[in-house]
Formats: sequence, structure tokens, C-alpha cells
Amino acid sequence: MAIEHCMPRKAWHLPFLAEPGEVPALRRSMRMHLTRWGLPDLIDAALICVSELVTNVIVHVGAGTPTTLAVSMNGTYLRIEIHDPDRSGLPTLLGATTTSESGRGLALVMAVTDRWGVMPTDAGKTTWCEIAAELHRADAHVGGPEVDRAEALLALYGGSVPRGNSSARMGLAVRQEAAIAVIADLLHWFSAHGQEPDDILDRAQMHFEAVAKPLR
Repeated sequence: MAIEHCMPRKAWHLPFLAEPGEVPALRRSMRMHLTRWGLPDLIDAALICVSELVTNVIVHVGAGTPTTLAVSMNGTYLRIEIHDPDRSGLPTLLGATTTSESGRGLALVMAVTDRWGVMPTDAGKTTWCEIAAELHRADAHVGGPEVDRAEALLALYGGSVPRGNSSARMGLAVRQEAAIAVIADLLHWFSAHGQEPDDILDRAQMHFEAVAKPLR
């Protein structure tokens, strides 16, 4: 059974006032969404982009400017956009030196992304950047032997779970039910062989935390 819609990633946006105090909250939102999207490897680069692009608005447009952070998937690229109301000053990449006090922000963005740009809009401008994800399609999960083995198990167990429709939301619900069935059956197996299920869960959690990449 092929599992459809492995990881739905719905675009989101967050209006805010461009103030230095807003940057930590924006970074937390970005970290939370990328964690939920199963894209932990993109978090560090995405946080740099948020910090630098918002700082660019604060410095060059003005503190307190109504601004919007918008995040989406453009194919297999993570796309980050900052919308602000100023069309007059389009940011450009400067030849910043080690002693320059300006021009470093976009240089950092360029260093950690695959492409970036600026677009004038009716409401002002959009500064955007994109980061390639290791995906074969926009709603796929990031691979790895552990994930691939789990995917195969969920495909087997998912065949016995009724499916009302093929929407991304229902696909995720089916996989969750299949995962619960896998875990429950394994706990029954251990119990039947004289093992304490809680001990197995604790050991599994420890193994997961030891293998999983820390989210800084």
C-alpha cells in the first residue's frame, strides 16, 4: 500500500511590527513549524534568514514598521518571505568587508540559502529566500533508515484502517492510527514474553533521544 501525502506542509504567515524584541518570537515560530514539518536540518539556516531579513527592515525601513513573515514550500524548497510597505529602498548585496557595519545581513542570507531576491508589490515589497530540502516532493518526509523502516510498517498496518477520503489531513490521521496499532502490538508481544511494557517504552525513548539530531 502506497502512503499518500507523507507530510502536509501548509503555508502560514505571521504579521508583526518590526522591532528587535519581536525577533525571538519569530524565530520560535519558525523553529516550531519546521519541527512539525519534519525539516530539522533547515532550522539553523531559516533562523538566520528570519533574523537578518527582519533586522534589514528595522534598520532600513524603520522600527515599528508593519511587516509580515510568510513561509511556504515552493516545490522542494522552503520559501521565506518578508513583506514590508516600503517600495523606495530595494535591498542589495554589498561587498561587505570584515570591518563593514552594513551589508553583512544579506551576505549571510545568500551564504545559507540557495536563492534569494526582492520583488516590488502593490503594497510595498517582498524580500524572499529559498532553501533546498532533501525531498523528492513537497509533501514527502525526510528520509533515513529509521524513517524508511517505519514507513514500511505503517504501510502494512495502514491497510487495515478505514480511509474516508484521500485528503492530506485524513492521510496523516490514518498513519497516526497505524503507528498506534504498531506500538500497541509490539507492547503486547513484549508482555506475552514476560517483559514490562513501561520499561520497553522508556528504553525506546532513550534510544530515540540518543539517535535523533538535537534541535538547537
